[in-house]
Amino acid sequence: MTVDVLAIAAHPDDIEMTCAGTVLSLVAQGKTVAGVDLTRGELGTRGTPEIRLQEAAEGARIMNLVARENMGFRDAFFRNDEEHQLALIAVIRQFRPEIILTNTPDDRHPDHGRAAELVEDACFYAGLRQIKTVGKDGKSQEAHRPKFIYHFIQDRSLKPDFVVDITPYWDGKIAAIKAYKSQFFNPESTEPQSYISGEPFMKFLESRTREHGHMIGAEFGEGFISRRMLGVQDLFALV
Repeated sequence: MTVDVLAIAAHPDDIEMTCAGTVLSLVAQGKTVAGVDLTRGELGTRGTPEIRLQEAAEGARIMNLVARENMGFRDAFFRNDEEHQLALIAVIRQFRPEIILTNTPDDRHPDHGRAAELVEDACFYAGLRQIKTVGKDGKSQEAHRPKFIYHFIQDRSLKPDFVVDITPYWDGKIAAIKAYKSQFFNPESTEPQSYISGEPFMKFLESRTREHGHMIGAEFGEGFISRRMLGVQDLFALV
């Protein structure tokens, strides 16, 4: 299966928190989107890896992803090295996306910055035909390098290079986030409190999305960072 856009994130729920609205917007435009979680989030304060896999499947359903995979890398201990790069190269060549959405290079959680670097390097190396990988079908894979890599903003207050208007998809984004009942605000939970489990964090997510939307004159927006300069062909197409 090949897709137009591939979202790759360090943990299950990263995609939902940061770019679910953008994903829903892309799907509404007729684009195909798949998701890849690098880890199972097994070091999280709440829930279990098994529960989070179930929640990720529900999040994928809500976002209308055509596929969602988990790399099974060690939470907190994966590295941007040859072993992890080769595994991710095979996945990139499997889906052959034009656009990659991934973690920001600078964030509160160390995994996010490390994931960003791993994804950037894997995307470049995936375009080198002398690096050999084998797909799930046992056949040699052809080289493929995505055209664009966009980093979604998560915890830290970073200035986006562009913002996607997700106003029509705000409710869908919230539904996708709430698929993770073990992680986010749930008055019925008896598990320990975590950084993201309180009601104030949900309010923060809303305020961040409103802030980004305000930057472009929309109610809700999701901001992205691009390490390469972006060009436009039509000034009247900008909002």
